Formats: sequence, structure tokens, C-alpha cells
Amino acid sequence: MIKKLSAIKDGVVGRYQSRIREKAITQAKARIALSHRNIKDFSESELEVIVQDEEQKVKGSLKQSAVVAALIVLGLS
Repeated sequence: MIKKLSAIKDGVVGRYQSRIREKAITQAKARIALSHRNIKDFSESELEVIVQDEEQKVKGSLKQSAVVAALIVLGLS
């Protein structure tokens, strides 16, 4: 029973991490386009840093949204 719950949790967490990563990659591409540069102008490590930065922004935005939603539910907004 515990293994089954753990497997379900891992699946859900994996899906959310994947979606966050995809969104971060999309935002990183937009950020690179706005800088008037090409993706080929960056090394693999530079691209990874950009994507990680965007991933942190996405996670921060999700956390902020969750806090606001919780406050609304509690009637504290």
C-alpha cells in the first residue's frame, strides 16, 4: 500500500516538474529572442543557467499563486 502511494506521488511530482521545466524552456526561448540573439550563440551551460533561472521564476510564481489562493479560501485577502 505504501509503495503504491509512493509510486503515485512520484508520478504526480514528475509530471509537475516536467511541466514546470517545459514552461521554463519556453520562457527562456522568449528571453533569448528578446535579447536579439540566437540559441546557437549560447553554450550548453549558459542555456542551462538561463533555463534554471526561468524555472525558479515559474516556481516562485506558483508559490505566490498558491499563497494567494489559500488566503482567498480563508477569507484573509
